[in-house]
Amino acid sequence: MTNISINKLHEFRDHPYQVLDNDEMNNLITSVQQQGIMTPLIVRPLEGTIDEYEIISGHRRFRAAQKAGLTEVPAFIRPVSRDEAAIMVVDSNLHREHLLPSEKAFAYKLKAEALKHQGQRTDLTSGQFVPKSDDNRATAFIGEQSGESYKTVQRYIRLTNLIPELLNMMDEGKIAFSVGVELSYLSPEIQRDLYAIIERDDHTPSYSQAYRLHKAFNSCSMTKEGLELVMSEEKANQRETLKIPMDKVRKYAPRATDNQLEDFVLKACDYYQRYLKRQRDRER
Repeated sequence: MTNISINKLHEFRDHPYQVLDNDEMNNLITSVQQQGIMTPLIVRPLEGTIDEYEIISGHRRFRAAQKAGLTEVPAFIRPVSRDEAAIMVVDSNLHREHLLPSEKAFAYKLKAEALKHQGQRTDLTSGQFVPKSDDNRATAFIGEQSGESYKTVQRYIRLTNLIPELLNMMDEGKIAFSVGVELSYLSPEIQRDLYAIIERDDHTPSYSQAYRLHKAFNSCSMTKEGLELVMSEEKANQRETLKIPMDKVRKYAPRATDNQLEDFVLKACDYYQRYLKRQRDRER
């Protein structure tokens, strides 16, 4: 371990994890100001430079040290290759409890590319069937380590094809994972047109809509008019619903099940409508 000047450190290129200036960062800055860096960074010598380093682990501590006004930080120097470092970057953060879809997507992509570059053996031990290809073997190896199937890993990597605006909506929970995967097959131009519609109409596509957009794009039949037509469809969750507390209805049908109560209410409305019609007929 050695102390390294802040000015000699560089963030890892294509680092997949977000370093946010939020309350957690403010707490970390305060801790660094009071106690310094308690856990050293892990860095590697940066090719083509003299005494400069690329950060493998410790990007949040590095940001906190900068904001706290430190001039140097403790670090372990690891003389590893770019691909070895990429795998270390991913693995050092995948254990985090709350990973955004975008973080997981770019982390899996970074690790898969590093594994393919290395050409290292990635045999599985779980027994899952994996079609033979470099992509499948790499994603299966990642899935084996993270407890997911190779297809799930590949679907996450697909998300890196989304434009930033749609990917941000996924991170915010406004677009479901399955929907994001389908939209990732659209061209960036179509995705931008779609995002404009989402912003204008304030609603996102359902899985059915996303699947049909994907299918239309693959068959080269996607047009702006077709996009507008699909997105103009009413989704089930956009239909107006009436909510009535169960206890208010159950006193009229105490033995009815939850499913039967809906039928009971509809029949009561129908009976009341026929009652009003009889009353009007009598007044004529």
